[in-house]
Amino acid sequence: MRIVAALMIALALSACASKPRGPRPDVIDRILTGAPGEAQPSKIVAAEIAYAQAATERGQYTAAREFAGPAAKYHGRNGPVSALTLLDTLGTDPEKSVQWGPKAVVISCDATLAVSQGRYQDAEGIIGNYVTVWQRQPDRQYRWIYDVAGPDVPQPPKRKEPDFDGPSIVVTSIDAVRGLIADCPKRGEASPAPPAVSLADDVPQGGGVSPDGTLRWRWEHRTDGTKYVVADYLYQGEWQIAIEEGLTSPQAP
Repeated sequence: MRIVAALMIALALSACASKPRGPRPDVIDRILTGAPGEAQPSKIVAAEIAYAQAATERGQYTAAREFAGPAAKYHGRNGPVSALTLLDTLGTDPEKSVQWGPKAVVISCDATLAVSQGRYQDAEGIIGNYVTVWQRQPDRQYRWIYDVAGPDVPQPPKRKEPDFDGPSIVVTSIDAVRGLIADCPKRGEASPAPPAVSLADDVPQGGGVSPDGTLRWRWEHRTDGTKYVVADYLYQGEWQIAIEEGLTSPQAP
């Protein structure tokens, strides 16, 4: 997506989106049935789909505001910034939105925090990856609180169109969403602390941990401009990496 300046391009890539290309909600429900308690990855996928549909129906920036948490941040070319402040500067909704679809979701045992990762395509056809952090609000609705995206480098080759006339039948596979649920702490026991992270003093970083201590996410803005984000979750008594991305910013037009 191209807006006015390179910064705005980098910040708006995935959190402002239109109709996703992922599986339908009924397919997601079948895939993820049986998840314990309220920790249902399908709820996060449903939130992404609702967000995307709102972008199509009411506008990209309008939907971003509606689904953002009070302190939501976009991670752009120069680091994270307030999403709501940025959106106030962008003007009217663009004519065409970004398309995206989730590929993986990890959620804490207490269902208060989740991280999704997927693929997007902007209005100019640029394809890349995104990561979004979702937090359950006091009204028990999920709102996104952090979003980062970056294009594939190099871009994948464009799909060739059929070169024959007449009707055709195209069969495509249904994408599966990988749903990961953190293990719940044993009754009366605290969750083991996540492994320590060693960072250089000059590397901006941030993130958070779910209240039950079963899911941690963090971001770094590295010296080479890479936007790095990782989500760790507690599984079978150990902390494991669920989602990890190192993303570049789009080139200025």
